[in-house]
Amino acid sequence: MVTKDDIIKELESFSVAKGKTVTVHTSLKAVGEIDGGGETLLDALIEYFTQDGGLLCIPTHTWNSDVYDLRKAESCTGVLSCLAASRKDAVRSLHPTHSVAIFGDRKKAEDFVKDDAFVNTPISPIGCYGKLYAEAGYVLLIGVGHNKNTYLHCVEEMLDVPGRLTDYKVEKTVILPDGTKTVRSIYWLDETICDVSCYFPKFEKPFRFFNCITDGHIGHAPTQLCDARKMKSVIERIYQNNQYKELLHDDKPVDEALYKNEVICD
Repeated sequence: MVTKDDIIKELESFSVAKGKTVTVHTSLKAVGEIDGGGETLLDALIEYFTQDGGLLCIPTHTWNSDVYDLRKAESCTGVLSCLAASRKDAVRSLHPTHSVAIFGDRKKAEDFVKDDAFVNTPISPIGCYGKLYAEAGYVLLIGVGHNKNTYLHCVEEMLDVPGRLTDYKVEKTVILPDGTKTVRSIYWLDETICDVSCYFPKFEKPFRFFNCITDGHIGHAPTQLCDARKMKSVIERIYQNNQYKELLHDDKPVDEALYKNEVICD
Protein backbone atom coordinates (compact mmCIF):
# COMPACT_ATOMS: atom_id res chain seq x y z
CA MET A 1 0.00 0.00 0.00
CA VAL A 2 1.28 3.47 -0.92
CA THR A 3 1.48 5.99 1.93
CA LYS A 4 1.71 9.76 1.96
CA ASP A 5 5.36 9.55 3.01
CA ASP A 6 6.05 7.25 0.04
CA ILE A 7 4.49 9.77 -2.33
CA ILE A 8 6.42 12.71 -0.87
CA LYS A 9 9.68 10.79 -1.32
CA GLU A 10 8.79 9.84 -4.89
CA LEU A 11 7.98 13.45 -5.73
CA GLU A 12 11.60 14.37 -5.01
CA SER A 13 12.35 13.05 -8.50
CA PHE A 14 10.57 16.19 -9.70
CA SER A 15 12.17 18.74 -7.37
CA VAL A 16 12.97 21.01 -10.34
CA ALA A 17 9.28 22.00 -10.26
CA LYS A 18 9.30 23.24 -6.65
CA GLY A 19 8.19 26.86 -6.49
CA LYS A 20 6.64 26.63 -9.96
CA THR A 21 3.11 26.06 -11.23
CA VAL A 22 2.38 22.38 -11.84
CA THR A 23 -0.72 21.00 -13.59
CA VAL A 24 -1.45 17.36 -12.76
CA HIS A 25 -3.30 14.70 -14.76
CA THR A 26 -3.74 11.46 -12.83
CA SER A 27 -4.95 7.89 -12.98
CA LEU A 28 -5.57 6.74 -9.40
CA LYS A 29 -5.97 3.19 -10.65
CA ALA A 30 -2.46 3.26 -12.09
CA VAL A 31 -0.99 4.45 -8.77
CA GLY A 32 -2.41 1.44 -6.96
CA GLU A 33 -3.85 1.16 -3.47
CA ILE A 34 -3.20 4.32 -1.44
CA ASP A 35 -3.56 4.55 2.33
CA GLY A 36 -6.33 7.13 2.58
CA GLY A 37 -7.20 6.99 -1.11
CA GLY A 38 -7.20 9.92 -3.47
CA GLU A 39 -7.30 12.46 -0.65
CA THR A 40 -3.86 11.26 0.48
CA LEU A 41 -2.43 11.70 -3.00
CA LEU A 42 -3.98 15.15 -3.28
CA ASP A 43 -2.65 16.15 0.16
CA ALA A 44 0.84 15.02 -0.82
CA LEU A 45 0.76 16.90 -4.13
CA ILE A 46 -0.45 20.08 -2.44
CA GLU A 47 2.13 19.84 0.33
CA TYR A 48 5.01 19.20 -2.05
CA PHE A 49 4.31 21.56 -4.94
CA THR A 50 3.02 24.57 -3.01
CA GLN A 51 6.31 24.94 -1.18
CA ASP A 52 8.33 28.08 -1.92
CA GLY A 53 5.38 29.90 -3.50
CA GLY A 54 4.45 27.17 -5.98
CA LEU A 55 0.92 26.53 -7.25
CA LEU A 56 -0.73 23.15 -7.83
CA CYS A 57 -3.31 23.04 -10.60
CA ILE A 58 -5.86 20.23 -10.86
CA PRO A 59 -8.15 20.16 -13.94
CA THR A 60 -11.84 20.16 -12.93
CA HIS A 61 -13.27 20.12 -16.44
CA THR A 62 -17.01 20.04 -17.17
CA TRP A 63 -16.89 20.03 -20.97
CA ASN A 64 -19.43 17.16 -21.09
CA SER A 65 -22.18 19.45 -19.77
CA ASP A 66 -23.81 22.71 -20.79
CA VAL A 67 -23.81 23.83 -17.15
CA TYR A 68 -20.84 24.47 -14.87
CA ASP A 69 -22.20 24.74 -11.32
CA LEU A 70 -19.64 25.84 -8.75
CA ARG A 71 -22.01 24.80 -5.96
CA LYS A 72 -21.26 21.20 -6.89
CA ALA A 73 -17.97 19.29 -6.78
CA GLU A 74 -18.45 17.86 -10.24
CA SER A 75 -15.88 17.12 -12.92
CA CYS A 76 -15.65 14.78 -15.91
CA THR A 77 -11.88 14.28 -15.52
CA GLY A 78 -11.67 11.69 -12.78
CA VAL A 79 -11.80 11.11 -9.04
CA LEU A 80 -8.91 13.40 -8.11
CA SER A 81 -10.58 16.25 -9.99
CA CYS A 82 -13.81 15.84 -8.04
CA LEU A 83 -11.89 15.72 -4.78
CA ALA A 84 -10.02 18.90 -5.71
CA ALA A 85 -13.28 20.66 -6.64
CA SER A 86 -14.72 19.86 -3.21
CA ARG A 87 -11.83 21.32 -1.19
CA LYS A 88 -12.29 24.55 0.75
CA ASP A 89 -8.62 25.47 0.20
CA ALA A 90 -9.03 25.40 -3.58
CA VAL A 91 -9.53 28.43 -5.80
CA ARG A 92 -11.59 27.25 -8.76
CA SER A 93 -11.51 29.10 -12.06
CA LEU A 94 -14.60 30.28 -13.97
CA HIS A 95 -13.86 28.70 -17.32
CA PRO A 96 -17.22 27.27 -18.46
CA THR A 97 -15.78 23.98 -19.77
CA HIS A 98 -12.11 23.64 -18.77
CA SER A 99 -11.96 24.97 -15.22
CA VAL A 100 -9.14 24.18 -12.81
CA ALA A 101 -8.73 24.10 -9.03
CA ILE A 102 -5.63 25.90 -7.78
CA PHE A 103 -3.85 25.31 -4.47
CA GLY A 104 -1.21 27.49 -2.88
CA ASP A 105 -1.04 31.12 -1.78
CA ARG A 106 -4.64 32.28 -2.11
CA LYS A 107 -3.96 35.72 -3.56
CA LYS A 108 -1.55 34.26 -6.08
CA ALA A 109 -4.05 31.54 -6.97
CA GLU A 110 -6.87 34.06 -7.45
CA ASP A 111 -4.68 36.11 -9.75
CA PHE A 112 -3.74 33.00 -11.71
CA VAL A 113 -7.37 32.05 -12.46
CA LYS A 114 -8.93 35.50 -12.97
CA ASP A 115 -8.73 35.57 -16.79
CA ASP A 116 -10.66 32.30 -17.12
CA ALA A 117 -13.77 34.43 -16.47
CA PHE A 118 -13.34 36.12 -19.86
CA VAL A 119 -11.82 33.65 -22.32
CA ASN A 120 -13.80 32.53 -25.36
CA THR A 121 -11.96 29.36 -26.42
CA PRO A 122 -11.66 25.96 -24.71
CA ILE A 123 -7.98 26.10 -23.69
CA SER A 124 -7.14 29.75 -24.17
CA PRO A 125 -3.56 31.08 -24.24
CA ILE A 126 -4.68 33.89 -21.90
CA GLY A 127 -6.28 31.47 -19.43
CA CYS A 128 -4.80 29.08 -16.89
CA TYR A 129 -3.16 26.76 -19.41
CA GLY A 130 -1.55 29.68 -21.21
CA LYS A 131 -0.22 30.97 -17.91
CA LEU A 132 1.46 27.60 -17.42
CA TYR A 133 3.65 28.59 -20.36
CA ALA A 134 4.02 32.23 -19.31
CA GLU A 135 5.21 31.24 -15.85
CA ALA A 136 7.55 28.45 -17.03
CA GLY A 137 5.47 25.78 -15.36
CA TYR A 138 5.17 22.02 -15.73
CA VAL A 139 2.69 19.27 -16.52
CA LEU A 140 2.82 16.16 -14.32
CA LEU A 141 1.36 13.02 -15.90
CA ILE A 142 0.76 10.34 -13.25
CA GLY A 143 -0.10 7.02 -14.87
CA VAL A 144 -1.47 8.67 -18.02
CA GLY A 145 -0.04 9.60 -21.40
CA HIS A 146 0.03 12.75 -23.48
CA ASN A 147 -3.47 12.02 -24.77
CA LYS A 148 -4.49 13.47 -21.38
CA ASN A 149 -2.11 16.44 -21.65
CA THR A 150 -4.67 19.25 -22.05
CA TYR A 151 -1.89 21.84 -22.21
CA LEU A 152 -1.03 20.63 -25.72
CA HIS A 153 -4.41 21.93 -26.93
CA CYS A 154 -3.35 25.32 -25.58
CA VAL A 155 -0.05 25.10 -27.46
CA GLU A 156 -1.95 24.47 -30.67
CA GLU A 157 -4.14 27.50 -29.94
CA MET A 158 -0.99 29.58 -29.34
CA LEU A 159 0.37 28.47 -32.71
CA ASP A 160 -2.96 28.98 -34.47
CA VAL A 161 -2.84 25.47 -35.93
CA PRO A 162 -5.52 25.23 -38.65
CA GLY A 163 -8.66 23.18 -38.06
CA ARG A 164 -8.60 23.22 -34.27
CA LEU A 165 -11.54 25.52 -33.42
CA THR A 166 -15.04 25.80 -34.80
CA ASP A 167 -16.10 28.97 -36.61
CA TYR A 168 -19.23 29.11 -34.44
CA LYS A 169 -19.74 29.49 -30.70
CA VAL A 170 -21.64 27.35 -28.22
CA GLU A 171 -23.41 28.59 -25.11
CA LYS A 172 -22.46 27.34 -21.65
CA THR A 173 -23.98 28.38 -18.33
CA VAL A 174 -21.84 29.14 -15.27
CA ILE A 175 -23.56 29.11 -11.87
CA LEU A 176 -21.63 30.88 -9.11
CA PRO A 177 -21.64 29.74 -5.46
CA ASP A 178 -24.33 32.34 -4.67
CA GLY A 179 -26.59 30.97 -7.42
CA THR A 180 -25.94 33.75 -9.94
CA LYS A 181 -26.12 32.45 -13.52
CA THR A 182 -24.05 33.69 -16.43
CA VAL A 183 -24.26 32.48 -20.02
CA ARG A 184 -20.89 32.31 -21.80
CA SER A 185 -20.37 31.88 -25.53
CA ILE A 186 -17.17 30.14 -26.60
CA TYR A 187 -15.70 28.62 -29.72
CA TRP A 188 -15.45 24.85 -29.51
CA LEU A 189 -12.93 22.17 -30.41
CA ASP A 190 -13.36 21.23 -34.05
CA GLU A 191 -13.36 17.42 -34.25
CA THR A 192 -14.15 17.24 -37.98
CA ILE A 193 -10.93 15.27 -38.51
CA CYS A 194 -10.93 13.46 -35.15
CA ASP A 195 -10.26 14.07 -31.47
CA VAL A 196 -6.66 15.15 -32.08
CA SER A 197 -5.69 14.56 -28.44
CA CYS A 198 -5.75 10.82 -29.25
CA TYR A 199 -2.58 11.44 -31.26
CA PHE A 200 -0.77 13.81 -28.88
CA PRO A 201 1.39 10.82 -27.76
CA LYS A 202 3.16 11.17 -31.15
CA PHE A 203 4.95 14.16 -29.65
CA GLU A 204 6.49 12.19 -26.77
CA LYS A 205 9.50 10.97 -28.78
CA PRO A 206 10.37 14.53 -29.95
CA PHE A 207 9.85 15.77 -26.37
CA ARG A 208 12.34 13.20 -25.14
CA PHE A 209 14.83 14.10 -27.87
CA PHE A 210 14.87 17.66 -26.50
CA ASN A 211 14.87 16.62 -22.82
CA CYS A 212 11.41 18.01 -22.08
CA ILE A 213 10.56 15.09 -19.78
CA THR A 214 11.80 13.97 -16.36
CA ASP A 215 10.76 10.40 -15.52
CA GLY A 216 9.83 8.92 -12.18
CA HIS A 217 6.96 7.07 -10.58
CA ILE A 218 4.21 7.57 -8.02
CA GLY A 219 3.27 4.26 -6.48
CA HIS A 220 2.98 1.86 -9.41
CA ALA A 221 2.29 4.62 -11.93
CA PRO A 222 4.97 5.70 -14.42
CA THR A 223 5.12 9.47 -14.11
CA GLN A 224 6.40 12.21 -16.42
CA LEU A 225 7.19 15.78 -15.43
CA CYS A 226 7.01 17.83 -18.64
CA ASP A 227 8.46 21.30 -19.14
CA ALA A 228 5.72 23.56 -20.58
CA ARG A 229 8.01 25.96 -22.43
CA LYS A 230 10.14 23.22 -23.93
CA MET A 231 7.09 21.30 -25.14
CA LYS A 232 5.75 24.40 -26.88
CA SER A 233 9.12 25.04 -28.52
CA VAL A 234 9.31 21.47 -29.85
CA ILE A 235 5.77 21.49 -31.24
CA GLU A 236 6.34 24.87 -32.86
CA ARG A 237 9.52 23.58 -34.51
CA ILE A 238 7.66 20.54 -35.86
CA TYR A 239 4.77 22.55 -37.28
CA GLN A 240 7.07 25.12 -38.85
CA ASN A 241 9.10 22.42 -40.53
CA ASN A 242 5.89 20.77 -41.73
CA GLN A 243 4.53 24.10 -43.01
CA TYR A 244 1.57 23.71 -40.64
CA LYS A 245 0.15 20.73 -42.52
CA GLU A 246 -2.03 18.37 -40.47
CA LEU A 247 -0.05 16.00 -38.23
CA LEU A 248 -2.70 14.54 -35.95
CA HIS A 249 -5.04 12.66 -38.27
CA ASP A 250 -3.39 9.27 -37.68
CA ASP A 251 -0.92 7.47 -35.39
CA LYS A 252 2.00 7.61 -37.80
CA PRO A 253 5.14 8.70 -35.88
CA VAL A 254 6.38 12.24 -36.39
CA ASP A 255 9.08 12.27 -39.06
CA GLU A 256 12.39 12.77 -37.25
CA ALA A 257 13.44 15.33 -39.85
CA LEU A 258 10.65 17.61 -38.63
CA TYR A 259 12.31 18.07 -35.24
CA LYS A 260 15.95 17.10 -35.64
CA ASN A 261 16.58 19.49 -38.54
CA GLU A 262 16.64 23.27 -38.48
CA VAL A 263 13.42 25.10 -39.30
CA ILE A 264 12.83 25.18 -43.04
CA CYS A 265 12.08 28.64 -44.42
CA ASP A 266 10.47 29.28 -47.82
